[in-house]
Amino acid sequence: MKNLFFFFLLALGAGVLFPSCKDDDDNPQSIVELAQGNANLSILVEALQRADLLTTLNADGPFTVLAPTNAAFTALLTSLGVSSLNDIPVAQLRAILLNHVLAGDVRSGSLATGYVSTLAQGPDNSPISLFADVASGIRFNGSASVTTADLAATNGVVHIIDKVLTLPNVVNHALNNPNFSTLVAALTRPDLGVDYVSILSGNGPFTVFAPTNAAFTALLQELGVSDLNAIPAATLNAVLQYHVVNGANVRSAQLTNGQQVTTLQGGSFTVNLGDGAKITDGQNRISTIIAVDVQGSNGVIHAIDRVILP
Repeated sequence: MKNLFFFFLLALGAGVLFPSCKDDDDNPQSIVELAQGNANLSILVEALQRADLLTTLNADGPFTVLAPTNAAFTALLTSLGVSSLNDIPVAQLRAILLNHVLAGDVRSGSLATGYVSTLAQGPDNSPISLFADVASGIRFNGSASVTTADLAATNGVVHIIDKVLTLPNVVNHALNNPNFSTLVAALTRPDLGVDYVSILSGNGPFTVFAPTNAAFTALLQELGVSDLNAIPAATLNAVLQYHVVNGANVRSAQLTNGQQVTTLQGGSFTVNLGDGAKITDGQNRISTIIAVDVQGSNGVIHAIDRVILP
């Protein structure tokens, strides 16, 4: 009996002295509950409620949510010229919010510079892409920085960001990726007489085969010129338009071996899939497709390692 009494006191003492031999997992929160408990994410919660996404983000997931702060949403309202979330059409708001959600539990340490897909949808219900840059901190689409990373939830993870990520079109994707800076310079050369930014910001859809900076450097060497300005405007216009397919959102899965692709310039090139995805251009030169399915709201980009010529 004394032994039983002793063990009872020992157990009671352990309960008093160590009442919480537990960790934060004893108070688990879903992504929505985590956001609701953070005063700096109150506008995000309001937006999720208006867009009817609270239930979605309370589901099992897992999800990764890039959560804009209240200040980020205030800046968005200012940029849109509206005074409140109620002034944004629900469908537009829902698309913007889904552009902040990735499938899976993606922690900051597993992110690499490159593209990730969101739950927002572009043409043909294709998932919109975001460009992640981890060279110095973590930035998305060249503008939104992660200020607090890896807030774990029961159904995923939250990264707090300082800017709302609106849906990128193909022009935005070119602007957001520094590997396309020469392409952007070519498209915006003032003497071309064609407003490519306005054209490629239109409804589309467009498919753009986008040469990298290295591809343009190689072209200048091939042509024996020092810079883009040395290429006649008519020639550069023809070359740029030869990289664009108008009226189609052609994803990589839709490319076939021997496929003839008609371009905005009027000429065509041939897709070859026998030894990786390659393009044979109008001068029988070969380019390799090195990145695929960078999806925007009005079209898709595939990166190529050589400028193609009509």
